[in-house]
Amino acid sequence: MTTFSKNDTHFMSLALQLARKGRYGVASNPMVGCVIVKDNKILAEGYHQTFGKEHAEINALTQINHQTDGATLYVTLEPCAHQGKTPPCAQTIIDASVKEVVIATLDPNPLVSGKGVAILADAGIVVKTGLLENESKELNRGFIKRMETGLPFVTCKIAMSIDGKTSMASGQSKWITGKEARQDVQKLRAKNQAILTGSSTILADNPLMTVRLDGVDSTPLRVVIDGKNQITDTTLKIFSNDANTKIFNSGNTQLNKAGKLDLHHVLVQLAQQNINSVLLEAGPKLIGAMVEEGLVDEFIFYTAPILMGSHATSMMALAIQQMDECLALNIRDIRMVGNDIKITAILK
Repeated sequence: MTTFSKNDTHFMSLALQLARKGRYGVASNPMVGCVIVKDNKILAEGYHQTFGKEHAEINALTQINHQTDGATLYVTLEPCAHQGKTPPCAQTIIDASVKEVVIATLDPNPLVSGKGVAILADAGIVVKTGLLENESKELNRGFIKRMETGLPFVTCKIAMSIDGKTSMASGQSKWITGKEARQDVQKLRAKNQAILTGSSTILADNPLMTVRLDGVDSTPLRVVIDGKNQITDTTLKIFSNDANTKIFNSGNTQLNKAGKLDLHHVLVQLAQQNINSVLLEAGPKLIGAMVEEGLVDEFIFYTAPILMGSHATSMMALAIQQMDECLALNIRDIRMVGNDIKITAILK
């Protein structure tokens, strides 16, 4: 078992902090950070900033003219070993005379996985893996899921009252939560590559479905499930020039055995467009269908301290009849956002 020092952990933690800076720019690529160290002194730092541009290792090495003189390189994801939009980082690391490379986790991309480590080791570089691996995997959970399963990571966001309601019987729902929670939702949108909803929500609310966050340039794909082919009005806000829009209907999506749009196939198509992460913001029927098919990876509930009563619409349409059919959740995080409670949870 590989052992790591306190300094190793410190430098990898810094690399992870750097990696997070790329969250709005790397698109379908993973977020990666790199720190180059010699004699416990940082020589250079870098992170992957923009899709198609230099990787973290290259950005760090450039700061010291690719001359490391036997330094140690800490990187949050295995250096690439193939020619993509940029040259392979593994060979560049070798050419820079790096003595040791510490890697948080291997790259799940079959073009890379294990190959970067092998190239470095064959060149005589000491390679260690597994330092803060869980943290690195969590950072790039969408990329990893797409590589391993062919599906994006789906987060379901629900704004509801404390009695689990999302709209009045009339359809009125503005605003259940406060402005702080709504601002937090904008950050959540910015972290995802696509926002998914249903045609009923589009027709009822005519939402813009974009990121409205000062200083953040993020344009997630707007995705609409239109099983009844209802979206025909091109003046709807989802057709604005603010972001691209994809409508899934019976003309472009296969049907399941029940004759409805195959939601699994929808996610496969999104993954084939290199989309790692999807934010589900929809009505109770679509949310319920996604949950029933096991397509939701995470829930984020914004819970307002209000009661909306028995005539209001419940947050999710699930045909549960017995207590032993109930779905249990593991709560990952609870915090206050303004006057509302934000709960992050996953299915057990």
